[in-house]
Amino acid sequence: MSGVCYQQGLLPVSDGHRVYYELNGNPDGEPVLVIHGGPGAGLGSRYTDFFDLSLYHVIGFEQRGCGRSQPYLSLSHNTTQDLITDITHLREHLGITRWLMFGGSWGTTLALLAAIREPETVSGLVLRGIFLAREEDFKWFLAPNGGAAQIYPDAYQRFIEEIENPTSFTAVIAHYSEVFSGADERRRQQAAIRWYQWEEAIARVHSPGVQVQPESAHPLMLSLAVLEWHYITNRCFISENEILQQAHRLAGIPGRIIHGRCDTVCKPQGAYALHQRWPDSKLLLIDGAGHSSAEPAIAMALREATHQFTLKH
Repeated sequence: MSGVCYQQGLLPVSDGHRVYYELNGNPDGEPVLVIHGGPGAGLGSRYTDFFDLSLYHVIGFEQRGCGRSQPYLSLSHNTTQDLITDITHLREHLGITRWLMFGGSWGTTLALLAAIREPETVSGLVLRGIFLAREEDFKWFLAPNGGAAQIYPDAYQRFIEEIENPTSFTAVIAHYSEVFSGADERRRQQAAIRWYQWEEAIARVHSPGVQVQPESAHPLMLSLAVLEWHYITNRCFISENEILQQAHRLAGIPGRIIHGRCDTVCKPQGAYALHQRWPDSKLLLIDGAGHSSAEPAIAMALREATHQFTLKH
């Protein structure tokens, strides 16, 4: 059963943004911050399923521009550094000194960068589907010769069908930049649907197949597509290979890295590379599993990881 939040709010941060947050579980339990993916995916409805709510105080929040945070879909003052600062503000607002961080996909990027910035505030990290925001990671996900396109050529063809000459990563990004920055709202909506459906098609080992094309994009489709484009276009506002170069700052922080061996959204090599630079981590590469936390083997590994943290920390 999913948890029922006992408190929620909108935290004013900076530059007119207000970040939605909610509290679940035991207020006196081990505090854990859930950092969602995307960018732009929002919390979802089942994120508390990975925790024993009698032992954990589960804090969820939605990043700038998505979900219930305000203003919706705003790209102004929406950078990685802004999001990390929001995490600090939320922790201070709640009066928490140290917490466990639990993130998936883009959520692992933010969790790692936040821990690198303020390691003394992090009791541990549980990470699923490592995304290091390197050039090779962007191209793996979106380029015509990237890993995802090679494994799902049919789904990729639908993703690029409106692009005149989709021969490179640069061409693909340029097309979506033109559309998402343009004034044609219908074209923007259809592009968001294609982007969202591309990611949905490759997120699980058992693909949903051809999806029904809706007339307009629902809010999650728009926020996921537009915010992912915004961050990827700006190389996630960090330098190339920044996380691995700064991974020594994670020393002393215990971590669990869980990654599907068949993940086509985020390269399994990234999880292995991080583990090599972070001696206090344990790596679990799950055979036959993809990217999504909804896959049974991934979900089981995440629940086991949070259980282990209650025993040892």
